[in-house]
Amino acid sequence: MAIPHTRNPIMRPLQLTATRRLDFGLLLLRVVAGIVFAAHGGQKLFVIGLSGVVGAFGQMGVPLPSVTGPLVALLEFFGGLALIAGLLTRLVGLGLAVTMLGALFMVHLTAGFFAPNGIEFVLTLASVAATLAITGGGRYAADVLVARRPNGGSRESRPLRNAA
Repeated sequence: MAIPHTRNPIMRPLQLTATRRLDFGLLLLRVVAGIVFAAHGGQKLFVIGLSGVVGAFGQMGVPLPSVTGPLVALLEFFGGLALIAGLLTRLVGLGLAVTMLGALFMVHLTAGFFAPNGIEFVLTLASVAATLAITGGGRYAADVLVARRPNGGSRESRPLRNAA
């Protein structure tokens, strides 16, 4: 008689509950999106420079480029790092989703759907950020540590639990 797969140590990782699978999925989504956002923000801050970002935003017709350029660069960089850690996930996700929708409508929409300048990449990033704003970062996020502190975190800031 074969050993049941639930006792087989090789198969054990596949026996995760739906909640654990969701939490691992959110971890993967959050970390990968955080890397992408932090890299793009880092490029704006450390390679192009804020003056270059302001100039580029102005040329693209983004309103108030001297304000929006640095804000976007800082949000992408520090927001990306926050997503990697799972800190303030919902707030950061909302900010990044709004930023990506702005980029979609103000810059990329006229280029069509496909890369290199179309909407497909920013639409994907907006969707990922909006998903994290809705769900939170999951069990493996720093937000959980804040929510577990006595009097820490509101009910709305706590990560999604018991989802199917």
